[in-house]
Amino acid sequence: MTDELERTAIKAGPEPTSAGPGRLRMLYIDNLRIALTALVVLHHTAVTYGNIPAWYYTEPAKDGSGLLLDVFVMFNQAFFMGFFFMIAGYFTPASYDRKGARPFFRDRLKRLGVPLLAFLLLIRPLTGFSGYAELRASFAERGESLPYWIYYVLSWDAGPLWFVEVLLVFAVLYALVRRRGAHRLPDSGETRRDTVRASRPLRPLPIVAYTVALALATYLWRFAVPNGTYVPFVGLPTPSFLPQYASFFVLGVLAYRRGWAQSLSRVAGRVGFAVATGATLAYLPIVTTVDVGALDGHGTWQSLVSAAWESTFAVGMVTGLTVFFRERLNRQGATAAFLSRHAFAVYVIHAPVLVGLGFAFRWLHAPAAAKFACVAALAIPLCWAVAYAVRSLPRADRVL
Repeated sequence: MTDELERTAIKAGPEPTSAGPGRLRMLYIDNLRIALTALVVLHHTAVTYGNIPAWYYTEPAKDGSGLLLDVFVMFNQAFFMGFFFMIAGYFTPASYDRKGARPFFRDRLKRLGVPLLAFLLLIRPLTGFSGYAELRASFAERGESLPYWIYYVLSWDAGPLWFVEVLLVFAVLYALVRRRGAHRLPDSGETRRDTVRASRPLRPLPIVAYTVALALATYLWRFAVPNGTYVPFVGLPTPSFLPQYASFFVLGVLAYRRGWAQSLSRVAGRVGFAVATGATLAYLPIVTTVDVGALDGHGTWQSLVSAAWESTFAVGMVTGLTVFFRERLNRQGATAAFLSRHAFAVYVIHAPVLVGLGFAFRWLHAPAAAKFACVAALAIPLCWAVAYAVRSLPRADRVL
């Protein structure tokens, strides 16, 4: 692969060179992206058959196994999109260093803006047509009509491409900060590169301090933006997690400059998993007994506990997974290389694939967890197959 440092979080992978800690060939990050992308597909499949009606096509669970899917969604939501933003932040400085401000901005518009527009204009109308059909039928029962263009405009949002939308904003803000910093330095110019420091072990105290700060920031943020808040038109499904997304992106930038990913010890990885597990065991008695909505925000003490668990779980899982993949999965054969090349395309196109599978299996009457397992087993390979077909179109591989 070429120009890997210039790709986004879902697309990115380092260059095959050893010039500094951020430019090592780190195949484990490619493999992390594969795992996280598969987790996105599984996440939305679980939403399809669970009790959280936040997808284009859903079959609410009619048995207790739907609760297992909801728990799976809760654990995913606590860390996996923040992890994507961290990986994106990690590869952003190198791309800016190589290109400079204007080429960097043009590159981000192409690599992020084109897929976003493709989803909004081509993929979303197909994905959301079932919702339109149901709403049109309800209008017809009242003797009224609903043109598709009205439904399309009023239901406008970026769907799962909200990640790309927010990442584009973060990239622009990063470029503005870099340019402002360059102007303050004599004889600096846009081609000046920030210093990449030698790897220094990331000590426990800063990690604990960050986790506490993130928990408090999330708690305070949810006074105004509680869980379940939806931003129309912009389409952010989880704006209550923005403190995590923004700070993880910044941490990714700092991790590149300071070599944190390479300096994390094996002990740190084990401790990360242990802390995430311990925090979860302490949280379960609370999450299973509180009133509905008490965890969502508005300044309740339960929402503070929720923010503390999410932050601790996210930091622990990201630390543990980074070390685990670095130590155990830092290699790649032909299959993994194929999966990595097509991971971003999977993210872009997985929504209509899942909706299509949902309709195809409407006839199957089974427990929610069983139906999830059946559809997920087909969805993962099918998404990669469709992604391969899409990337085979002329010039598509330049942005996917």
